[in-house]
Amino acid sequence: MKQIFHSNGKLLLTGEYVVLDGAMALAIPTKMGQSLKVENISEKVIQWKSLDLHGNIWFETVFSLDIFQKENIQENSQNKVRDTLIKLLREAKKLNPVFLNDLQGFKITTNLEFPRNWGLGTSSTLINNIAQWAQVDAFKLLRTGFGGSGYDIAAAQNDKPIFFNNPLEPQIRHVHLDWDFKDQLFFVYLNKKQDSKKAIAHYKKKEIDQKTIDRISDISKKLLMCYTLSDFEKLMNAHEALISEILKMPPLKESAFKDFNGTVKSLGAWGGDFILATGTDGKMDYFRRKGYNTIVPFEKMMK
Repeated sequence: MKQIFHSNGKLLLTGEYVVLDGAMALAIPTKMGQSLKVENISEKVIQWKSLDLHGNIWFETVFSLDIFQKENIQENSQNKVRDTLIKLLREAKKLNPVFLNDLQGFKITTNLEFPRNWGLGTSSTLINNIAQWAQVDAFKLLRTGFGGSGYDIAAAQNDKPIFFNNPLEPQIRHVHLDWDFKDQLFFVYLNKKQDSKKAIAHYKKKEIDQKTIDRISDISKKLLMCYTLSDFEKLMNAHEALISEILKMPPLKESAFKDFNGTVKSLGAWGGDFILATGTDGKMDYFRRKGYNTIVPFEKMMK
C-alpha cells in the first residue's frame, strides 16, 4: 500500500512576530511545497529518506518501531535532525495512540519542491504531512513538537491567501488579493536563512501593547482594499516602522538598501530569507548588482 501527502510552503506578508500575540496576519501558500510518500514494508522499522529539490538525499535514517514503546529516548547530539523527527513522530503517536501500531514497517520518502535554505517551510510542511499521515490535528502537533503561531500550518493546508490569527484557536479566512499591481511585486532572497527560533526568542523579550497589535491587524485588513501600488507601499512602510519600533532594529531598507527606489518589506524573521520589493523587473537589477540573484515574481510564488 502507498499513500502520498502534500503540503504547501508559506510566506508571511504581514504580522511577523506579532501574530504570536494575536495580530491578524496575511499569509500566502506557495506553489512549491513538500510531499511525503508512505509505503508499507515487512520489517518493523521506519526507513526514512529526505530528498531535496534536485532529488538528492539530504537526510537518511532507519529506526525500529520499538523505539516508540520506550518512555525515554536517548538523544544523539550528533544527529539533531533524527532526534527532531523521532520526537515529532512520538508526539503524533501521543495524539493518536494507534499510529505506528502496525505489524509492518514503513518506507518514507519526502520530496522538497524548493531549496532548503529558502525558508518556505521545510519544517511546517513536514509537520502537516505527518499530521495527515497520523490523522491528528497539525496545529496541536506543531505546539507539542515545535511551537510557533501556526500560520505556516494554515498556509500548508490552504490553496488561497489567508488571514490568520489566534494561535491557540486558529482563525483562518480565505481572502482574494485583487491587486492590479502584482506584476510590480517581487520576492528577493537574501542569500541566508534566518533562525526563526532565535528571532522569536528575541521578540518574546519585548513588551507589546494591544494598540500595536491592533494597528498591525488594521494594516493587514487595509491591504485588501489597496487599489494602487502607492497605497500598498504606504501600508508596507507603516508596517515596517511598527515592527522596527518593537524590535528596536532599523528597517532593512534603512540599514541595507537605503538607495533603492521602491519599498522593501521584511518577511518572517528579520534579516534573512525573503524580502518583498516593489517596482518593475528592471528595478530589480538593483538587487542583482548586489549579488541577490534569486528574485521571484509574486504570481510565480503564490499558489
